[in-house]
Amino acid sequence: MRKAFILLAGIAFYAVNASAQLKELTTDQMLRGNTKGLLNELPRVGGWKDDTHYILYKPLGDKKYDTVLVDAKSGKEMHYTAPVETKASVSVKENDIVYKAADGTEKKLTDNKDEEKNPTLSPDGTKVAFTRKNDLYVIDIATSKEDRLTTDGTDLIYNGWASWVYYEEILGRSSHYRAFWWNPDSKRIAYMHFDDSQVPLFPIVGADGQHGYIENTRYPEAGDKNPEVKVGVVDITSKQTVWSEFNEKDDQYFGTPFWAPDGSSLWLQWMNRNQNHLVVYAIDPATGAKKSVYDEQQKTWVDWLDDIHFLANNKGYIIQSDKSGWMHIYQYDMNGNLIKQITDGNWTVKDIVKYDEPKGIIWFTARKENSARFDLYKIKMDGTGLQRLTFGEYTHAPNVSTNGSYFITTYSSVSSPTRMALVDTKGKINIIADSKTEELANYNIAKTSLLRVATPDGFELPVLITWPLNMDSSKRYPVLISIYGGPNAGTVYDGWKGLGQAQWWAKEGLIQVSIDHRASGHFGKVGQNYIYKDLGNWEIKDYSEVVKWLDAKSYVDKNKICITGFSYGGYVTCMALTRGADYFTHGIAGGSVTDWALYDSHYTERYMGLPSENVEGYKSNSVLTYVNKYKGNLFIVHGTMDDNVHMQNSLQLIAALEDAKKDFTMMFYPGGRHGWGNLKDRWAHFNNEKAKYYYKYLLEKPVPKEILQ
Repeated sequence: MRKAFILLAGIAFYAVNASAQLKELTTDQMLRGNTKGLLNELPRVGGWKDDTHYILYKPLGDKKYDTVLVDAKSGKEMHYTAPVETKASVSVKENDIVYKAADGTEKKLTDNKDEEKNPTLSPDGTKVAFTRKNDLYVIDIATSKEDRLTTDGTDLIYNGWASWVYYEEILGRSSHYRAFWWNPDSKRIAYMHFDDSQVPLFPIVGADGQHGYIENTRYPEAGDKNPEVKVGVVDITSKQTVWSEFNEKDDQYFGTPFWAPDGSSLWLQWMNRNQNHLVVYAIDPATGAKKSVYDEQQKTWVDWLDDIHFLANNKGYIIQSDKSGWMHIYQYDMNGNLIKQITDGNWTVKDIVKYDEPKGIIWFTARKENSARFDLYKIKMDGTGLQRLTFGEYTHAPNVSTNGSYFITTYSSVSSPTRMALVDTKGKINIIADSKTEELANYNIAKTSLLRVATPDGFELPVLITWPLNMDSSKRYPVLISIYGGPNAGTVYDGWKGLGQAQWWAKEGLIQVSIDHRASGHFGKVGQNYIYKDLGNWEIKDYSEVVKWLDAKSYVDKNKICITGFSYGGYVTCMALTRGADYFTHGIAGGSVTDWALYDSHYTERYMGLPSENVEGYKSNSVLTYVNKYKGNLFIVHGTMDDNVHMQNSLQLIAALEDAKKDFTMMFYPGGRHGWGNLKDRWAHFNNEKAKYYYKYLLEKPVPKEILQ
């Protein structure tokens, strides 16, 4: 520890003396992103035309690009005109569906006062499925003949349109509430049927107009009744639905289904309410009969499968699972029998990038050499021949060629600006582009370090620190900690951070810190399991260890330890200023959960269990429990129409703080959802308020006009 301090002091002393010879970044460069002349814009990779030719979009300036085709063997470039997109598409315009043919001609398919949602082309391109007023429809493109496939849609019954908790937590926001899936044969559609009639109603109040208005949302909080769901397959000719063999009254969840490549079965994910048992069932679309093809149980929770990679000729499938304590790749036969755990070890597989069945090779990205970095690897499907393909101490974003003979990687570290390189199978590296210019070396740039801070029980927590510009170790500096903090959602990575606002705050004298705790993903599912039924406890303990490490430094002002975050980060910020009040002095908490009993069932119970089974856990991990410990300076911010983390959370915290006669600050944004970036002026106002807070309480000097938007 003493040796690290001496090293830092030496760096700071050198920077003070060397800075007189270097140029300073301008306000325009730090706050407006005008880094022309200091950083080059890198080309964008347009993919691989074939195994030896890749497409680059080379910047020409003014947001214009030249498209070139590059021969990977020779490096020769030629101007390239990409083939005209010939794919048909559908969209909604003015509440009606418009079909755009491959030749660009358009045809309006519907003409009706009701809004059509999520129009989706059939695989054969002849039909469009969509929902209207919570029923599922299909329309023939050639004849415009429309068929209604379900008839019981109401304000509480949805066919092919997701209930809120499924949209937010299971199917994902990218689904846009779509809950139907075409069969590869274009003759059938799988869909989910939701009954929200017993899900509690939550009112969201809008303040616009003379009398305001109310949005009523069926939102199940922890322990509440969930929507009743059943999954069916409808024949678009007969309009008859065959329901899968589940009792919709059971307390259960269904995840995203996958059609088998030949369309013979629907692979449907099922999970119990406690979310510690996942089963994938192959559903017979003709009868609804189910057969288990994958079964996983864990002592804590099981995550949904993001994908199933089916092998040719029914030879089985490949999935990723963290059931060993670390995310790895597994191969099973079509009956769910384990053939091989392909990867293994105390490290995390991120994504399967490519797999070549004939050659028996899988390419994947992983956090193996360093949990703060991503590398590309390949391995044989029998689990042998693991090989790291990327290079150096960088984090990589690779793009593999058609047959795996080459890959392009965009790579960087906290101290090295981003580069792009072409790499072949022998490891030969050819630099394509470098964002760093020679001029950059003439500028005084604040340093960023990636460190590890040990906990008493052996975790080496990753910490990212941007040091004040021209740091003088004889002075004391305030600390700004920015976090998210959710499970498996780390933010500390060894990548270039650019020359943006962080450089401004470094110039102003802030020590800027990001921390990842034991459950952030750096330590696999092993680390995540610590927080089971105990959200908020280990996060604050781990963050406090880093603050204690900082407080021990002579150059840290322990009376100015500020933490800020949004959503889960808002929750952690509130906990830091209450439960962790001995270490954290200031905080800005946005869109915060303050009591897990107030958040949605699926997310909360995955980590906390049912409230009836974890009474003490819900109490001990509520911010409200620790209001009596609050002694700092908390700035609470929330959008008034947040439909994800309801403003109820902040209001209950505010009421508790007021009853305890505590001082705090609050700011509400009318019409703001979970974040209010769509409200441009109000978002700018929020950013201004944050800047004013930092200057008033941390820097204790006037706010420069140029920082305000």
